[in-house]
Amino acid sequence: MKKIKYYFLLLPLVVNAEIKLLDRIAVIVDDGVIMESQIKSQTAEILEQYKNQNINPPSKEILREEIIEKLVLDELQLQMATRVGIRISDAELNQTFIRIASGNNMELEEFIDYLRSQGTSYENLRENIKRQMLIQRVQQGRVSSEVSITDKEFEGFLQTDDSIKSLEPEIQLGQILVKTKEEANEILLKLDSGEDFQQLAINFSKSSSARNGGLLDWKRPSEMAELFANAVDGKDKNWISKPLESGAGFHIIKLIDKRGELVEFEDQWQVRHILMIPSAIRTDEETFEEITSIRERFIDGESFEDLAKEFSEDPGTSSNGGDLGWSGKGRYAPEFEATMLLTAVGETSEVFETQFGYHFLQVLDKRNKDITNDLIENRAYNMLFSRKYDEALENTLRSMRAEAFVEIKELD
Repeated sequence: MKKIKYYFLLLPLVVNAEIKLLDRIAVIVDDGVIMESQIKSQTAEILEQYKNQNINPPSKEILREEIIEKLVLDELQLQMATRVGIRISDAELNQTFIRIASGNNMELEEFIDYLRSQGTSYENLRENIKRQMLIQRVQQGRVSSEVSITDKEFEGFLQTDDSIKSLEPEIQLGQILVKTKEEANEILLKLDSGEDFQQLAINFSKSSSARNGGLLDWKRPSEMAELFANAVDGKDKNWISKPLESGAGFHIIKLIDKRGELVEFEDQWQVRHILMIPSAIRTDEETFEEITSIRERFIDGESFEDLAKEFSEDPGTSSNGGDLGWSGKGRYAPEFEATMLLTAVGETSEVFETQFGYHFLQVLDKRNKDITNDLIENRAYNMLFSRKYDEALENTLRSMRAEAFVEIKELD
C-alpha cells in the first residue's frame, strides 16, 4: 500500500480511523471534554502503527495513559487558541492540502480520491489537520517569545563540535611564504597591480606548495593552523591577507574557494530609487508626470541624493538619498526587480509602476557576493533556537498541564 506523507505535521494524525458518534465523556479538561471515542480512535491508530513497524506496544494501561495525556494537552492548546482568537482560514487549509498532495506527487482532487479509495474520510482528515495547525500556531506564539539567545551563547554554539561538523565549509587556501616582511609587502604590491597569485607563489614562495602555485589542501578552518584559521574567519572568496608572521617567516594567504552544503554565491545589485505614491489629492496621472519631471532633473545634472531626500515618499530610504543597499533577487516587487535586471550599471531606468506607486531607479553597482557565512549563521541560529524551543515547549506544556483542571472518568 502506498504510504502518504504529511510533511508539515509535528503530531500524529488519525488517518485510517473514522470518528464515530461521540458517546461518553471520558475526561473533563477545564472548559472542554475528551470523549471515549477519541481515546479509542487514537488507540486503534497507534496500535496499527506499532503493528506496521513490528514493534511490541506497551501495556493497555500505559498506552491509554499516554494517549489521554496527549489529548489533554491538545485540548488545552485548542482552548487557548479559541481564547486568543487564533483561526485557520479555509484558504490556508486548502493550501496546506495542496502542499500535502504535491508532496505525494498528486493533484489535490487525485489525492482526495486516493484517500477515499483507502477508506479514509477526507472531511475528518481535514478537521484533524486544522486542529494540528491551531496547536502549532499556539505553540509558536506562546513559546517563541520565551526563547532568548544571547550573543555569547551563539558564539559558543558556533565553536561546538556538532556545529563545526555540520556547518563549516571546506576551504582551499593559496599561500606565499617569504622570509622577511619587506619581501611580503613587495609581493602585496605586485598583487595590487594585478599580478597572478599562483604565478607569484611559483616565483617567490619558499613553501613546499610553491610548485603547485601555492595551493594548499582543502580543509575546514578547525583543521587549519590557528594563524590561518583566525585570519580567514568570516572572509569571502578571493580575499588576500596582509603578511602573517610565524616561525617559518611571513605568509600571504588567499581564500581560493569554498565547498560544502551551505556554500553559496549570490548576484547582488546596489540600487537607489525615488518613489512617489498616488493619493486622494494627487491622481495616478499627476503622480506619473511629477516623478517623470524629477527624473528629468536628475538627468540634467541635479543630485539624485538631494532629489530623493526632497521628493521620495519611501520612508525607509528617502533620508539616505534613496539608497537600497546591496540586495539579491527575490527581495523586491516583481516589476521593480525586472526593471533592475534590465538596467545596466550606471544607468537610470524609465519611470515604472509597482504596487507601491511610481519609481525610477539607478543601478550603482553589481557583484557576486559570497553569502556562505550568512547562511552558516542562519543555520546555526535555527539549530540553537530549535534546541531551546523544544526545551521551552516542554516546560510550557508541563506548566499548562499542572495548572489545568483535569478529571478522568472511570469508564467500564
